[in-house]
Amino acid sequence: SIKAIESSSKEDDTTWLTYWVVYGVFSVAEFFSDTFLYWFPFYYAGKCLFLVWCMAPVSWNGSQVLYQNVIRPCFLRHHQTVDNVLGNLSTKA
Repeated sequence: SIKAIESSSKEDDTTWLTYWVVYGVFSVAEFFSDTFLYWFPFYYAGKCLFLVWCMAPVSWNGSQVLYQNVIRPCFLRHHQTVDNVLGNLSTKA
């Protein structure tokens, strides 16, 4: 999905691909922190509000904000390493 977002041909699927990238990162982070977070009052209500913000059709959409400010810079710093690891995995498979 990140490669599709960063490709030169931009289509209307970019918005949803961005959402799914942010959702995937959120799901991985939640997997490790859910044991502690579910004790907080209104955690699930806050989670629902966060996901609605990420899907909202507004200019300050949560997926766009998080992708542009957090995920994209991290990915651009490490994309060569990710490509090398995936290339090694595909040759071993």
